[in-house]
Amino acid sequence: MESKGKYYITTAIAYTSGKPHIGNNYEIVLADSIARYKRKDGYEVFFQTGTDEHGQKIELKAAEAGVTPRQFVDEVAGVIRGLCDLMNISYDKFIRTTDAYHEKQVQKIFRRLYGQGDIYKGAYEGLYCTPCESFWTESQLKDGKCPDCGREVKPAKEEAYFFKMSKYADRLIDHINRHPEFIQPVSRKNEMMNNFLLPGLQDLCVSRTSFKWGIPVDFDDKHVVYVWLDALSNYITGIGYDADGNSTEQYAKLWPADLHLIGKDIIRFHTIYWPIFLMALGEELPHQIFGHPWLLQNNDKMSKSKGNIMYADDLVALFGVDAVRYFVLHEMPFENDGSITWDLMVERLNSDLANTLGNLVNRTISMSNKYFGGIVENKGVSAPVDEELRAAATGVYDKVAAKMAQLRVADALTEIFALFKRCNKYIDETEPWVLAKDEAKKDRLATVLYHLVEGISIGAGLLEPFMPETAAKISGQLCCKVRDFESTKTFGLYPSGNRVTDAPEILFARIDPREIGEKIAALTQKQQKEAGTEGEAAQEQGIDLEAKAEITYDDFAKMQFQVGEIIACEAVPKSKKLLCSQVRIGSQVKQIVSGIKAYYTPEEMVGKKVMVLVNLKPAKLAGVLSEGMLLCAEDAEGRLALMTPEKEMPSGAEIA
Repeated sequence: MESKGKYYITTAIAYTSGKPHIGNNYEIVLADSIARYKRKDGYEVFFQTGTDEHGQKIELKAAEAGVTPRQFVDEVAGVIRGLCDLMNISYDKFIRTTDAYHEKQVQKIFRRLYGQGDIYKGAYEGLYCTPCESFWTESQLKDGKCPDCGREVKPAKEEAYFFKMSKYADRLIDHINRHPEFIQPVSRKNEMMNNFLLPGLQDLCVSRTSFKWGIPVDFDDKHVVYVWLDALSNYITGIGYDADGNSTEQYAKLWPADLHLIGKDIIRFHTIYWPIFLMALGEELPHQIFGHPWLLQNNDKMSKSKGNIMYADDLVALFGVDAVRYFVLHEMPFENDGSITWDLMVERLNSDLANTLGNLVNRTISMSNKYFGGIVENKGVSAPVDEELRAAATGVYDKVAAKMAQLRVADALTEIFALFKRCNKYIDETEPWVLAKDEAKKDRLATVLYHLVEGISIGAGLLEPFMPETAAKISGQLCCKVRDFESTKTFGLYPSGNRVTDAPEILFARIDPREIGEKIAALTQKQQKEAGTEGEAAQEQGIDLEAKAEITYDDFAKMQFQVGEIIACEAVPKSKKLLCSQVRIGSQVKQIVSGIKAYYTPEEMVGKKVMVLVNLKPAKLAGVLSEGMLLCAEDAEGRLALMTPEKEMPSGAEIA
């Protein structure tokens, strides 16, 4: 096949703060299906993914784990790459921002931008969100919190380098207006234009001095490069960009990127900051940036603190790789958030995969073996219903191609499964078991089975980019090669007289919801224990404590309990157990030290409403003043869980 040209596709590189959940892995599966589709459609594809490994959050997490940042990111990057391999991701390059060549190029990029006057030195005083590694002004906050993640922000002041964003803003606005395909979906483009570009861009902080885990600014080693300038540059450094003008042939061939596939939560960094950086470097902009929606757990954002996280390896253990790939691709709308639940996964596996597809393949091969010893022949004894099947089969490629041109992957999968459903309907219409009873209709029966095998073969060829293992298994059982796209447009290419396997494999076995329910319950309980949210299990078993001496109401009345809101939290230096929280109680803020570091990260603490013993005499713990006590429950194993109000209550509300 003659090449249709290059196609360079990237994902956002995964942040190495911890193991990604299935909502994070969705992006890499989506990108893989697009990359595989483009390869099969005749493009020379280069697919890059990787890990983002610098920043203050990494430095803090490494300290909490008692390891160096490098040790921490090495371990997490290995987990992330392992999940990519588990999900059968066909990446061509896995870049790490700790790779030496990347770090060197980021330093050169920073120096070049500084030398040409796009970066200047100043001081920053603003509000900083540690999880997002972002500075904000008061006016940019949403309900007083980070507009990206909804967490608390902290006042911060430090010397910093800044990028002159406004210098390129008008040029970027013009580019977006002239290239309507540049930001997709359209709603994301409108958000960026109306909320950020048109109101006017502020200069962007591009260095930090308050932590060390980052790429040093090589001419001012007090500073490390801001994580977004570092991370975004991977799209060019990974393919051979050189800021001194000595870029590789690979870079000349692949850049600009054809598609940056990212989550909607980081659309601003990719559609505003990144294009402006490229303009300053004199490089072309990527052709398209697609901000995909989120995959939610039962319509709720996945969170370790909520105990509702699903991990790809757990799902694969229960359902298999291609079943998980099918689910995350099929259940994600083009623009709005999708939802994953255990019940829905079981339902989809049983209905779409086991029944519609698996049963179709198994029945067809079994009937071929039963009636003709596995020989599939086209005897040419046709009926009008055959034309409908042929038209359905040969028309699917164009429908899939139209959907994929718009990146509507879920819709493309639906078109393919419509063909499998049509094949099942064809079985009901032709009733092979009835034809088998009449010797005079043997050739008609052979023709019917040939049409079924041909329809399935076409469907498997189209299915390959999305469910590659399944496509290979189907074609293997039909004893033919997986079809290329061109051959899916023609009906009748399956070799007449070919023999199918005599031992058809069940592609997807139906799942008993009750049996899988026990496994899911055990898995959920395990995750809740890890997250410290396993209260229900503890209540069922119950814990008996040794009774303390009775107290009077007057004794109890001396203690003042109120609802507090944690507005900031950090680990206590040189302590393996303690967290120091700033807790807003009404109009006051108290500093409270708690021995809960093993069960909560500082980021998880921020924003929580908690129960506080307010009038406990202040004391120093590990040299840090503590002005109260956070109430926790403790199970038989000594695990702690913060006591939180069942319903939304204001900070300062009395607990009586």
